[in-house]
Amino acid sequence: MAGSFVNVRTLYHTARAVQGLVGSEYESDVSRPLRRRLWLWRRGFLSRSDAVYDLDSENYRDYVSDYERFVGTKQINGTWSVALSNKLLFHRFMQSFDAEQMTVYGLLRDGTYHPVDGRRGREMADGGPTVPEPIGIGGPASEPARSSPRTETRNAAQRVVDRLEVEGRLVLKWVHGGGGNNVMLCSRADDGYRVDGDHYAEAEFRSLVADLEDYLVCEFVDQGTFPAALYPATPNTIRLITMYDDVLDEPFIAAAIQRIGTTDSVPLDNFTQGGLSASIDRRTGELGPGAQPPDSDGDGDGVEWHSEHPDTGMAIEGKQIPGWQRIRSRVLEMADACSYLPYVGWDVIVTDDDGGFTVIEANSYPGLKSIQVHGPLLTDDRIRRFYEQHGVR
Repeated sequence: MAGSFVNVRTLYHTARAVQGLVGSEYESDVSRPLRRRLWLWRRGFLSRSDAVYDLDSENYRDYVSDYERFVGTKQINGTWSVALSNKLLFHRFMQSFDAEQMTVYGLLRDGTYHPVDGRRGREMADGGPTVPEPIGIGGPASEPARSSPRTETRNAAQRVVDRLEVEGRLVLKWVHGGGGNNVMLCSRADDGYRVDGDHYAEAEFRSLVADLEDYLVCEFVDQGTFPAALYPATPNTIRLITMYDDVLDEPFIAAAIQRIGTTDSVPLDNFTQGGLSASIDRRTGELGPGAQPPDSDGDGDGVEWHSEHPDTGMAIEGKQIPGWQRIRSRVLEMADACSYLPYVGWDVIVTDDDGGFTVIEANSYPGLKSIQVHGPLLTDDRIRRFYEQHGVR
């Protein structure tokens, strides 16, 4: 009976993954002749991947295909994948790495604000007192819940507005999903509020927040001088993929890229929206040139490569990520601490020049176009063995 349940569950998730794959192809902004699309589909690739990878009959086997990514890699972490797909649960799992966590002030649900990180308030810029959250259910694990009279409103919109008065900027992100979807960058302005750069009057902003369901209210992490210099208009994150090697009983970094925003990708740095992906030398932390995907109209000549930022002229290729050795070793510590999650895509943002960083989120089946644009993953024997061991290849 248990085996039958597992088979049904696997079939269900496979069907959902295939549905997502078909939906992605249907919504693709890249057009290919029918004969070419049939060739791609038989080998598990979408039209968009063809534009990024320049596939042919000789090299396609070295790439993790879209089918393998959507269907196969989704199964690697098994039931524990919920620890990554649910951002609040992941936040709790990572409490032992508190220095690398962003503050999560609260959860918005049914128009109600639920405190999360207890008294992890921030000192105000003028040196005034911190603004604490009430301690109770959802407070830090180190502080036991206790009853106390609540003086703050539980109204979601009011609490977000109050927090913005103190912080100036916040991030609202959906508890579920990943890939930079359903993330809103909010800020206070003289004439109201800004959400992803768009103006909202106060009544409009309150209405927007009141309608949000299962959204986290998070601190806006100020990036360090290095990522800010790459492109100041967006947060510029590092994506690292860790895999757990069962033979050597240790995690390893399979790939690392520096994502860099552009005028096309503002307010975020997403590669699929026109941001840049620069490979990171996993040993030294040196950046390669930035890859930019083809134009959304599909008429471009393929991936564009930039040794300098196309909008600002800032050098990219050859730049060294400050404190890379500490970042690298610390992420491996995290991966080792959750070895029951053998496959993780970590999104981190560098916050200083000494290897300090904050984990923005982690993904259970990270996208691979921004990774494999720099070369197919399966030419690395250790990576290939990992995927084979987990039934992806």
